Amino acid sequence: MEDRIREILSRCARLSVPVEALNDEDNLYDAGLSSLATVNVMLAIEEVFSVEFLDHLLTRRSFESISSLAAVIASLKSGALTF
Repeated sequence: MEDRIREILSRCARLSVPVEALNDEDNLYDAGLSSLATVNVMLAIEEVFSVEFLDHLLTRRSFESISSLAAVIASLKSGALTF
């Protein structure tokens, strides 16, 4: 899942550092993720993973890192909204 998230970030996030240089816990906002890019990332994730972000998940915390995105996606796919 993390590899697919990295592909999405490479296409949509316009980060100031290469996605390959980031580990799963690095803060994406510190790496240059903007609010507009966050929306683009969200839309791509919804399409690729066939999920829909619920309103309470539209927070900075959800998009903070590759790990947090993976946790949100896993939560949405399982139906156990624990994030």
